[in-house]
Amino acid sequence: MTTTPLKIGIVGGGIGGLVAANALHQLGNHVTVYEQSKQYLRVGADINLTPNAVLALDGLGARVSAAIRASAARPTHRISRTWDTGEETSRLAMDGEAERKYGAPQLTIHRADLLAALAEIFPLEQVRFATKVQSVAQDAKGVHITFQDGSVSEPLDVLIGADGIHSAVRTALFGQESPRFTGVVAFRAVVPSNRLQHVPDIGAFTKWWGPNPETQIVTFPLNRGEDTFIFATTAQDSWHEESWTSPGSVEELRGFYANFHENARALLDACDEVLKTALYERDPMPQWSHGRVTLLGDACHPMMPFMAQGAGMAIEDAVVLARSIDAATPNHITEALQSYENTRKERTSTIQVGSRGNNWLRAGGNADGVYGYNAWSVDLAPAQS
Repeated sequence: MTTTPLKIGIVGGGIGGLVAANALHQLGNHVTVYEQSKQYLRVGADINLTPNAVLALDGLGARVSAAIRASAARPTHRISRTWDTGEETSRLAMDGEAERKYGAPQLTIHRADLLAALAEIFPLEQVRFATKVQSVAQDAKGVHITFQDGSVSEPLDVLIGADGIHSAVRTALFGQESPRFTGVVAFRAVVPSNRLQHVPDIGAFTKWWGPNPETQIVTFPLNRGEDTFIFATTAQDSWHEESWTSPGSVEELRGFYANFHENARALLDACDEVLKTALYERDPMPQWSHGRVTLLGDACHPMMPFMAQGAGMAIEDAVVLARSIDAATPNHITEALQSYENTRKERTSTIQVGSRGNNWLRAGGNADGVYGYNAWSVDLAPAQS
């Protein structure tokens, strides 16, 4: 365990960044979060926290555990159905069964509610809003961030890039690179659950598998079951807008799924409005760290949403990174970051590739390898692998 508090900078105040900030702060380090927004905003998608992610969040303490459970829903099952016949091809019990088996339930929650729970326990005075990274440099005194307004950070012992798929920290480490458009677009909507009482298993996480890997409809409960989140994807090369706040057309949405089973179409018929975004990804990176700087979450392994593990992987990264830093001495931070990377890379790469293939649990199978991971107790890999 480090005996001297480290000065740690985290670029990005999203889910992974705030989990890392809290874990490292609780271990006694001085942590500063650099966030380019002027304040925390209630934007973004509703997310599925599978048991592995909830277990990692629970390790941050009772306040976080209570807060995320207060507004979330707990899906009864994870169900797969065939797009045209409605045939059920797999069913996993969740809720109490997941808690018994994995130590935590599945929770479905708005991203903003999760961020609020994480922000509530982190000192607000240690968040620097409206700070956008221009460049990063390292020398014998530490890591220095130059911001777009020309200011420079104090020397940092560690810098963590948790700044998403367009990460400025990743660019500073490894050069300019553009994410790849997948040719897939996603629609999302939230509707009151009382409009869907005639649809079977509305309290479950249900995936309607389409006729090709790009096409699906996913639904799950929100707001303690009062609402239902609808997420649908399909191939469409003509749309490249990446924003999660761009409006889409309900009529276009329904048209893409006109041949789906009547229960699937009923979900879309209940939508009054919809948002639309293009989906981007990268191949697994061969390296995440350089010197005293490393990456986590979408900054190093952005993935398709088909295994519902994007947020979960960032949360796990943050916990393992905090543990790796805590296990090191101040003179061995580089080795600690390499240990973190070696511990996480195989798992995240496997899930990144599996999400792209979009076949996980389609016809049943065992979810233990994904849901049963405990970021707080997994063995840390050596720095040299």
